[in-house]
Amino acid sequence: EGQLVESGGGSVQAGGSLRLSCAASGFTFAADDMGWYRRAPGNECELVSTIRSGGTPYYSDSVKGRFSISHDNAKSTLYLQMSNLKPEDTGVYFCAADSYVATLRCRGETRGGLWGPGIQVTVSS
Repeated sequence: EGQLVESGGGSVQAGGSLRLSCAASGFTFAADDMGWYRRAPGNECELVSTIRSGGTPYYSDSVKGRFSISHDNAKSTLYLQMSNLKPEDTGVYFCAADSYVATLRCRGETRGGLWGPGIQVTVSS
């Protein structure tokens, strides 16, 4: 059974940086497209970034130029380097496997999929 566990969250001031990690196990990480999603207080789920198994990244307009997604297949770990953080980046961040299904779930169009428990990121002004 697959499992995802996020780490690296915390509280920073605006303009600061954080790196999130997501340790994967129980499935073929190297063959899967992965994604990062977030949920701000009172807001709906938002796609942050995805990465294809081959390494092609995608970023939402809200984080483009500030965030960088990467993966280490040898460590079965997904990363999200977040720089120049803004208060509006505050929320719970989730990593998810199979980014196509995960994005549908984030939109409320399906259930299931493999998600981590989430980790809090708080950016103060």
